[in-house]
Amino acid sequence: MPCEGQGRRPSTGAAVRPLSAESMIASRHRTMPAPLDLTPPPQHAPETPIIRLESVDLTLSALAGPVEILRGLSLEVARGETLSVVGPSGSGKSSMLMVIAGLERITGGRVVVAGRDFAEMDEDGLARFRRDSLGMVFQDFHLVPTMTAQENVAIPLELAGRADAFARAAECLTTVGLGARLRHYPGQLSGGEQQRVALARAFAPDPALLLADEPTGNLDGETGRQVMDLLFDLHARHGTTLILVTHDLDLAGRCARTLHLSDGRIESEARRAPAAASAT
Repeated sequence: MPCEGQGRRPSTGAAVRPLSAESMIASRHRTMPAPLDLTPPPQHAPETPIIRLESVDLTLSALAGPVEILRGLSLEVARGETLSVVGPSGSGKSSMLMVIAGLERITGGRVVVAGRDFAEMDEDGLARFRRDSLGMVFQDFHLVPTMTAQENVAIPLELAGRADAFARAAECLTTVGLGARLRHYPGQLSGGEQQRVALARAFAPDPALLLADEPTGNLDGETGRQVMDLLFDLHARHGTTLILVTHDLDLAGRCARTLHLSDGRIESEARRAPAAASAT
């Protein structure tokens, strides 16, 4: 006779229901890890350089025959960059600036500045480009002798049709320390003051690009340093791209990049960290 309770199963007090197929699938999806996102991060297109020279040739006619000034010169300059250009006389430094400004037509290659292809522009288009996008500072100042400092600075602003041309000119002259010289003529100003007027004129339209060709060549050492301190200060304030042609290697060293030209070609290039360049 079987013992009491033998062959009996203990009661759990509730019936156990088997999981349905749908419940098993749902449970499985809840416990599976999320799939890895293998989509590559978006690639940002590199910023278009403000200046691109592609295999540029410049040959000028002379009585003795054609003279090759630039030979297959290629160059890219980023927006906001400071670039100095050094080299012996006749190496093509100033000619390169004239090409970038659209003042000299190349004989081969391609020039694109501020998104404009010079080959597609006539002389009127190039003049508008210089008015709207370019500032220039020369060794010889190039001020109009019969105009006051304020009138000289107002010239590009009036050409652009700005109603505030004279107010803006006064503001820029004050920025370069000539607020008390607004009505002085160039002949009444020192060389350093005349170059300050030229700087104010160059920066007044807020150009994207500034070209400076030996801006301290006619100034004594101390005045030249003051003018260049002002030039780099204005560059930093406005974020303007600066290309500086100079024979002064110390001055060239203040730029983040230096090109050495020889016989119409880029012979070498040096780059510096921005902090090191500005501290020079």
